[in-house]
Amino acid sequence: MDEPRVTTERVGEHVMAITLRRPDKLNAFDLRMLRELAEAYTAYEADASYRCACLMAEGKSFTAGLDLAEVGPAVKAGEPLFPEGLVDPLGLHGAHRTKPVVMAVQGHCLTIGIELLLASDIRVAAEDTRFGQIEICRGIFPFGGATLRLPQVAGWGDAMRWLLTGDRFDAAEARRIGLVQEVVPAGEQGARALALAETVAKQAPLAVQATLRSSWTTLREGEGAAAGQLLPEARGLMETEDAAEGLRSFVERREARFQGK
Repeated sequence: MDEPRVTTERVGEHVMAITLRRPDKLNAFDLRMLRELAEAYTAYEADASYRCACLMAEGKSFTAGLDLAEVGPAVKAGEPLFPEGLVDPLGLHGAHRTKPVVMAVQGHCLTIGIELLLASDIRVAAEDTRFGQIEICRGIFPFGGATLRLPQVAGWGDAMRWLLTGDRFDAAEARRIGLVQEVVPAGEQGARALALAETVAKQAPLAVQATLRSSWTTLREGEGAAAGQLLPEARGLMETEDAAEGLRSFVERREARFQGK
């Protein structure tokens, strides 16, 4: 039996580390790897003890992209990228996650690698990372969300600069256009992303999820729809045990211990 292409591990109390493990193929995504990643996201979403996930990759590269020899014919035949009934890691179809994801990338980060970054919440890159949305060089176009999200993140001109040329760009450019939030020395990206995930996981889980909902509503439905939910959402949070604990910790000058209640 082949080794799993995607593994999960608990880090501390509340962080799920999700790791791509196909380094001999530069972590190129075949159908099995896509399914295993969706299964990992689904397990993360279903387990309330997990408050943040961290997506990383083994080996020199995060991913060389999709294994088009296998995935291309499946998509052409009408199959979804990720099996129905599972959480879509790209956040485009079917079940969506409600909890945060931090990502770390290194080496090659091509096509679906960029789209997974755009679908995550906080992104860290090793300084040796080289990015490329190169589908246009293969006669197709990005179908995992880059055309939707990169213009939002980078602005129209910078998005089109990379989407329409298929040129590669480095970590400094990824930071400049907002694709990643931090650039760190090669080899430190996983530890840094896990540290950020653990910081997120220490916060009040219901408040973290409310923050994500509000932000996603703004992107998907517009500012007006999100604005209408602000006060009702805030009032609901103010009734939680975690809000009471937050106030107590402030008065007592200590770190809060949130329970997600």
